[in-house]
Amino acid sequence: MLRAWFPLLIAALLMGCSDKKPVQSGSASQGTPGVTIPNQTPGPAIHLTGTEWRLEDLGGAGIIDNSQATLAFPEAGRVAGNGSCNRFTGTVALSGETMKISPLASTRMACLSEAVSNQEMKYLKALEGATRYEWKDPYLLIYCGLEKPLRFEKAK
Repeated sequence: MLRAWFPLLIAALLMGCSDKKPVQSGSASQGTPGVTIPNQTPGPAIHLTGTEWRLEDLGGAGIIDNSQATLAFPEAGRVAGNGSCNRFTGTVALSGETMKISPLASTRMACLSEAVSNQEMKYLKALEGATRYEWKDPYLLIYCGLEKPLRFEKAK
């Protein structure tokens, strides 16, 4: 009887001795440190690199309908996006939950309305003032000194 269970016991012991460690919620993944969003529930962390987000709320002020403000992390250490009228690019430094975005370079196209132009200026200034970020499924929140954080949904 013991002979029949012995191979199963050995296999179970070997599986428990794997040197792979699960990525803890809120920890950096193997590869690029500081490129994860802390998760509020146990499970795999969400990586910023290669993601694109759509602005849903500008610090508690909402956004103008159909203004299409975005934020993307095309590669480690880089940000890009659309302020609504103009494309922008810059660098980002992430460490734990802290975020620092460099002054952004953008195109200089005229917006169709003054309201959209003002929203775009406020959005870009807010990004440059980013201090920390967090993931609250399904939102990416970026804190930047406004009354409330910038709130993004993942772009489809």
